[in-house]
Amino acid sequence: MLSLDPPHPVLLKNKEQFADFNQGAPLNEYTFVVCDTELTGLNKRKDEIISIGAVRIVNLQIDLNQTFHRYIQPANINPNDATLIHRITPEELKKANRAVDILPEFIEFCDNGLIVGHFVGLDMHFLNRTSRRFLGGTLSNPGIDTMRLARRYKDNGKKDHYGHHDHATSYTLDDLTKEFGLPVFKSHDALEDALQTAYLFLYLLKKFKDGGINSLKDLYRAGRIRS
Repeated sequence: MLSLDPPHPVLLKNKEQFADFNQGAPLNEYTFVVCDTELTGLNKRKDEIISIGAVRIVNLQIDLNQTFHRYIQPANINPNDATLIHRITPEELKKANRAVDILPEFIEFCDNGLIVGHFVGLDMHFLNRTSRRFLGGTLSNPGIDTMRLARRYKDNGKKDHYGHHDHATSYTLDDLTKEFGLPVFKSHDALEDALQTAYLFLYLLKKFKDGGINSLKDLYRAGRIRS
């Protein structure tokens, strides 16, 4: 059911910040917010966010003094198969605040940053659905998908003699971390996964920069990423 109430003030400020967004600046001039969500499941209509983790990248460096990690109490706290994966117990969720309280905090944390995630479309779907329900609108921050970037980076060097790509290559966060020799964090924890994604993102940015990609517009073109 759509709300007829005006959007929450935090969303109005968020929208204003990106009214004249410039994609042509050098990459080091942008702030990136690398985020991850833990969910009750993958049903896009019924499942809910139960945890958000995020870390800011400033001047192309991870700022460990600027992190965000919150549990969110869902409508349905009953344990399910997802509980075995993310290891967040119903008892922990009963103590957590609801999305209507946590989401404004997260949007303020994102501020003018570009949201980065691994398969970020899934995170943004749940964030925007929850934001639309409780705050009357969606986030305006442009998104960058490290899975798309990794696919572009690897596909450039993995074509057969017919020009086809190797579709057997894995693009999971864990497998890319191992392949590129990146620091390993605990999986299925929103903040740890955000940190893992941040290292992958900076690794890929360096590789693209070595290929002459220096601005955000260049990066969007290289990865064919939709903002």
